[in-house]
Amino acid sequence: QVQLVESGGGLVQSGDSLRLSCAASGRTLRNYAIGWFRPAPGKEREFVAAMRGWGGDDTYYADSVKGRCTISKNNALNTVYLQMTSLKPEDTAVYYCAAREAPTYVALTSLGYDYWGQGTQVTVSS
Repeated sequence: QVQLVESGGGLVQSGDSLRLSCAASGRTLRNYAIGWFRPAPGKEREFVAAMRGWGGDDTYYADSVKGRCTISKNNALNTVYLQMTSLKPEDTAVYYCAAREAPTYVALTSLGYDYWGQGTQVTVSS
C-alpha cells in the first residue's frame, strides 16, 4: 500500500505560480497511475491532471487548467508534481493527489483511484 503526502500549497496572488508535490512512501509510484483532484461545488472531487506510472509519458488535463498546469514525476524521489501557472481565484481549493492500482490506465474521475493524500490548500487572491 502506498502513502501519499502533498505539500507546496499556499496563498498567492492572481497570475502567480505554485508547484505542488506529492511524495509517496511504501511503494514506488511506478506501480500506480497518479491523478490530481480538487473539490468542486455539488460534485465529487474534480479531475485536474493525471499520468501513467509507466508505459508512456502521456499526460491528461482538465479543460479548466489545460495550458496552465503540468504534471510530472521524479522516479528517483518517488514524487509527483503539479506545476501551476497563471493562477486564478477560481483555482482556490484543497488539492489532492491520488494513486490508482492500474499503472497504465489513467482514470479521469475520483472514483477510479484507490489511495489519497490529505491535501494541500491553494488560495489565490484577486
